[in-house]
Amino acid sequence: MAGLDPIERFLDSVWAESGLADNTLQAYRNDLSGFHRAGLFVLEPLDPKAGARKDIAVSFDSARLPALLGERLRAGVSVASLRRQISALRRFCNWLRRNGELHEDPLAGLLAPRKPLRLPGLLSESEVEALLAAPDPATAIGIRDRAMFEVLYAAGLRVSELIGLDLASVNLRQGLVRARGKGGKERLAPLGDQAQDWLQRWRDGPRRDWHRDAAESALFISARGRRLTRQAVWYRIRLHARAAGIGKAVSPHKLRHSFATHMLDHGADLRVVQLLLGHADLATTQIYTHVARSRLKDLHGSHHPRG
Repeated sequence: MAGLDPIERFLDSVWAESGLADNTLQAYRNDLSGFHRAGLFVLEPLDPKAGARKDIAVSFDSARLPALLGERLRAGVSVASLRRQISALRRFCNWLRRNGELHEDPLAGLLAPRKPLRLPGLLSESEVEALLAAPDPATAIGIRDRAMFEVLYAAGLRVSELIGLDLASVNLRQGLVRARGKGGKERLAPLGDQAQDWLQRWRDGPRRDWHRDAAESALFISARGRRLTRQAVWYRIRLHARAAGIGKAVSPHKLRHSFATHMLDHGADLRVVQLLLGHADLATTQIYTHVARSRLKDLHGSHHPRG
C-alpha cells in the first residue's frame, strides 16, 4: 500500500525533482503524517472499478487547520517548527493540485505565524575598541589580526567576504574595498583611516614576508602563505576577545551587527546602512533600528531624571 499512499508518492516525487536529503524527506514525512493523524486530511480508498487513476485520494478538512495550529502553539511547539510544518503541507497541496488530485487549495488565505523578532547580538563601542586593540602589533600575526578586525568593523563584512578578499579588492588610495557578497553580488565599502593604516602595515610587512606562492592572491593569508579559512578567523577573534576580557560570545558576524548598530546610533540613514551591508531588501536591515531604539531607551532610563 505504500506505493499508493499520496504522502509516499509525494516524497518520491520531490526526491526526484529536487534531490532532497534523507533528513529533509523524513521531516516532510513526519510533518504530513502528523497532520493526517490530527484529522486535517483523510486518505480515502477509491473504487478501482470507477477507473480512478490512483487507489487512494486525499480529502481535506480546511476548517480544522487554524484550530490545530493554535493547539500546537499552546502545547509549546515553536513558531519556527510550525512554519516548517506549514511549508511541507503547502508543498504537498501544490503537488496534489498539479497531479489533478486536489481541485481547491485548502491553505488559501492561511497566513503562517510570524517569527518573533530576534535582535542580533552586538558589542558596545568600548568592547569593539578593546577587541581591536587586543592583537599584539609587535608580532606579524598581531598586525594581520588587527588589520582583519579593522576591516571587518570598518566595512561591515561577512566573514566569507573577508576571506574572499584579494589584494586587488582593496584600493588604499581611495580608501575602498570591493566585497563579493551573497549571490556573487559585488559592492564597494569605504574603509576608515585606521583600517587603511593597518592594511598598509599588513600588506607591506608580514604579508610580503609570508607570501610564497605567486598564484596566491588572497589579501589575508596564514604564516604558510595560504588564504585564511572561516574557521581560522573565528578562532582568532574568539582568542582576542578572551584576551580583551569581553565576557560574551564574540564572532565575526557579531562585529558586523555592531557595525550596523553603531552606524545607526551615530545618525546614519537606514538605506545607507543597507547598501553598506549588501542587503537586497531594506526589511532585512530594519531589524537594526530595533536594536538602536532599545539602546536609546536604556540610555534614557539610565540618564533621564524621570527615567
